[in-house]
Amino acid sequence: MEQPLTQRADQPLRPSSKRRVRSRGKRHIAPQLTQQQTQDQPALPADVPIPEPRPAEAQRTDAATKEEQKAGGQKDAGASARFDQEKPGQERQGRPEPSTAEPSTDMESEPEAPAQVPIPTLRPDVAEPAAKPPAVAPTPPEKPPELEPEPPATAPKPPEKPAQANQEKVLPDPRSAELPADKMPAEEVACRDRLKALGVEFEEHKAEHDAVIGCSIPYPIVLKTLGKSIGIGSGTELNCRMAEAAARFAADVVRPAVRAEFGADLKSINQASAFVCRPRHGGGKLSEHAFGNALDIASFTLSDGKKIEVGPAPPEKDGKFLNMIRKAACGPFKTVLGPGSDADHALHFHLDLEPRRHGGTFCQ
Repeated sequence: MEQPLTQRADQPLRPSSKRRVRSRGKRHIAPQLTQQQTQDQPALPADVPIPEPRPAEAQRTDAATKEEQKAGGQKDAGASARFDQEKPGQERQGRPEPSTAEPSTDMESEPEAPAQVPIPTLRPDVAEPAAKPPAVAPTPPEKPPELEPEPPATAPKPPEKPAQANQEKVLPDPRSAELPADKMPAEEVACRDRLKALGVEFEEHKAEHDAVIGCSIPYPIVLKTLGKSIGIGSGTELNCRMAEAAARFAADVVRPAVRAEFGADLKSINQASAFVCRPRHGGGKLSEHAFGNALDIASFTLSDGKKIEVGPAPPEKDGKFLNMIRKAACGPFKTVLGPGSDADHALHFHLDLEPRRHGGTFCQ
């Protein structure tokens, strides 16, 4: 309620509605009024319309209004006289009614935090944070020792390829179908008679035949010597026709060449291969060894103990002798191969009687 103010003689009457406004920010300074303006200004109404407070400070304004209402009831009439005793030029401030207090517009003062801060709702586009993986991955249970297979002591070897693996690549040969007759043919008997006349020692051997691969020797023999005092390696199994060609070549070509070049006699011929049931290294056909129709010579041994080995780089004198033998073989034999022809014949001479068209030869 408003208390009546007693007018002093030296000061004009001030409107009773002007009172000091308490605010939490900077003070609102009312414009100074001159004495003449104060006398001419009509009294303000008791209730001054106050603009609506902003929603953000509505709560704070209501609290301030309640406090001012309590304090306003306890003020006595002497408070008005104390304000009127200020200097005439000093700024006068009015205290508005609690219900008409104007909220502070000061942006520098910090607003009071509400008693309970509302938790903002998450935006739809913000996903909830995913659960963090554990710092340490769980260790899988160990496999029981008894369930772990023990490694084999020795790795299993792959199965060996059968000898007939190349059968599909080998062309058929009519000689593969030859089988021994009940009685030896006259041609085979005559061949054996000629070997005996040359001084060749040999033994009869049972027939060789392999229907899967195609190897066949109907009437094989095993040589012990190639003539008088000319030895041959053990296990030299050939057909009679090839054995006779080898014996005549040793007696008619090799022995004279040894005497001419080294002044010694031929003691033996060391063979590297005779009958072997296999196809050629390059495939496509059966080897002449599969019919006992080929002989590989690795070296020559002389009566004085000298050994002449077949190879790509023999000594000069040995090389001259080997070249002579190699050239002389091309004629009695239909195929002659040796060092330089291919890697398979780098350490021996290959001699065979493979039948060729028009009786031709292949020497390389």
